[in-house]
Amino acid sequence: MPNRRALLGALAAGLILAHAPMAATAQEKLPVVASFSILGDFVKEVGGDRIALTTLVGPNGDAHVYSPTPADAKAMAGAKLIVINGLKFEGWMTRLIKSSGAKATVATATTGITPLEADDDHDHDKKGHGHDHGGVDPHAWQNVANARIYVANIRDALVKADPAGQANYEANATRYLAQLDAVEAEVKAAIARIPADRRKAITSHDAFGYFVKAYGIEFIAPQGVSTEAEASAKDVGRIIRQIKAEKIPAVFLENVTNPRLVERIAKESGARIGGRIFSDALSDAAGPAGTYIAMMKHNISQIEKALAAGPA
Repeated sequence: MPNRRALLGALAAGLILAHAPMAATAQEKLPVVASFSILGDFVKEVGGDRIALTTLVGPNGDAHVYSPTPADAKAMAGAKLIVINGLKFEGWMTRLIKSSGAKATVATATTGITPLEADDDHDHDKKGHGHDHGGVDPHAWQNVANARIYVANIRDALVKADPAGQANYEANATRYLAQLDAVEAEVKAAIARIPADRRKAITSHDAFGYFVKAYGIEFIAPQGVSTEAEASAKDVGRIIRQIKAEKIPAVFLENVTNPRLVERIAKESGARIGGRIFSDALSDAAGPAGTYIAMMKHNISQIEKALAAGPA
């Protein structure tokens, strides 16, 4: 009977498929954990569809003050590769690795980067979180040249963890590095359009040191490199006086800090608020900085728009 033959054929095909090598599934993808959203974007670009990525500190999240969750510990325990920024950015990571029992390889994305010294010339009120960057500035991704080092380190770590994916990882990295070259050219061109005497602005915390050194613009912050330190009245007063004396055109809000401090500085100094820029975290996918490249494009657009026109 035709129906019987069809049934037998289907059963035979099912047996063959059951014993055949399975196609790549989500379960077979390399489980990778990245510590925070910007780093997660780098890992996603290089890893592509060969990895199952978990990012611990998500969009608009502040890694300085993050408290890991049980779900984070579970992701760490199941990972084959953990990618961290290093430079003591994730002060909670060592404890999380230990408490989760993670056996994964830990790759430090900033390996090979020359760190900047942290600017600790601030009279801060400490909150007692115990977060210490050890005298270095961890925000190395703000220089696109450093982002290229991140990508190369991530590529090499993925190849080591998953040698069969080497061609994929290398091709993805090459494609993405070309995109980074293009966005850095945009940043440099935008800075060049800002008059030299207007290349100064105020941000909430000192997250742009690498950007400053690489691209020739000055950011002044009442807080240090960590958002855990509250700016003192002395710091705020000093910056307000500096804005007035040097006619600094704009102050910028950040997505990971409370806007009230910057709003107060703008009100008391007369500087305009130049918009919101992204320092330590991406926006969500619907926002203007859902990827690292989108973040850099958005930031430089806001900076050029606010500074090129001069003081308010």
